Amino acid sequence: MPTGKVKWYDSDKGFGFLTRDDGGEVFVHSSALPADATSLRAGQRVEFGIAEGRKGAQALQVRLLDAPRSVAKAMRKKPDQMVVIVEDLIKLLDGVSTTYRRGKHPDQREAAKIAQVLRVVADDLEA
Repeated sequence: MPTGKVKWYDSDKGFGFLTRDDGGEVFVHSSALPADATSLRAGQRVEFGIAEGRKGAQALQVRLLDAPRSVAKAMRKKPDQMVVIVEDLIKLLDGVSTTYRRGKHPDQREAAKIAQVLRVVADDLEA
């Protein structure tokens, strides 16, 4: 089976083009994608069958050779950004600690905001 890379793919329109490793381009329709794939990304490596259609070569039974990129990892903040966030978080939690040392609980609104910040930072750490 020929291999190549995705030149471009428009998931809204449901088609795109592949560039073959041995040269040339091949049309790809969403119906040729594997059941677990809803889209292709530019540069992604694929293997595919080819059939000659009315308008030229068309890919059949596309198989993804690259593992799909994790959306979480793609959105992950850079370490230098995380340093600032973690330092600010430490200051925030230090203030909460001071409130507890005084024998009080943080204000309910303040506690909800802090909890939300902790969840977001936790998501960034797990990504």
